[in-house]
Amino acid sequence: MATDQGPVVQSALLRSDLTRLRKEKRLTQEMVARELEWSPSKLIRVEGGRSAITKTDLDALLTHYEVTSADQRERLHTLNRGAREAAWWSKYRGEISVPYLSFVGYEAGAAFVRQFQGAVIPGLLQTLEYAEVLTSGSVDPMRVAPVVKLRMERQVELAKRANPPRQYYVVDEAAIRRHVGIKKDPSVMPDQLRHVVDVVERDERVSFRVIPFSAGAHMGMLGSFTLLEFDGDLPDVLHLERRGESENLVTGEDPQIVECADAFESMLGEEALSDEESLEFVRSVAEEMS
Repeated sequence: MATDQGPVVQSALLRSDLTRLRKEKRLTQEMVARELEWSPSKLIRVEGGRSAITKTDLDALLTHYEVTSADQRERLHTLNRGAREAAWWSKYRGEISVPYLSFVGYEAGAAFVRQFQGAVIPGLLQTLEYAEVLTSGSVDPMRVAPVVKLRMERQVELAKRANPPRQYYVVDEAAIRRHVGIKKDPSVMPDQLRHVVDVVERDERVSFRVIPFSAGAHMGMLGSFTLLEFDGDLPDVLHLERRGESENLVTGEDPQIVECADAFESMLGEEALSDEESLEFVRSVAEEMS
């Protein structure tokens, strides 16, 4: 399973397990460092994800924490090997913001993706043509190519996983109605809508629901967001899509995660059309645009 989760999630799982093992022994970082003749900052960096850990040092920690199970030790070593592998998205450093690449890293290992979009089709469902038109109107021309390439590669890499994540999307009707690309190629948007239907009908792991205008105001109107959930002992990760903020990635016990999770469940269960009604609605809008 570990190799299916990507280096960011494997690193996070390893750090979480090492911290848990230390706390179960009622040891502080300073106590462990002193016993192993490490500097305290070394263990702080390892548990904080700011430093990798060697096989030898990992063995020393596991022995100190009295981890004797061969299976448990091998699982942690497997996580460590995976955490040290080069990430496929690392080639975008310098072209894509660091917080967004961190989000991509977590997304690459997620077990569940829940996303609300108020104005556009979710990135993992976008066609190349739609992505190009959409991106060209929102970023500097020099950044269009890498942004679109990353978006398409995210789709490919998730599909290659042995266990791709379950994906739940809720969008406002505005995301369906806006005729993106009409000035360049009127077929872009209807083709995009048909692509959404094709993906959902082909892949049982993907759900797509629409909140119609007739539903009135809803909790998603505060902004688009993505929630990522993981196998293993990791908290959810939240990505907020809010322009002008330098940091949109929320992790840990931040109350915004609970708020967005509650909002998503409310929209999914109370505001949105059913899966079947949503797909039929998307089909009808595609026909209107054609």
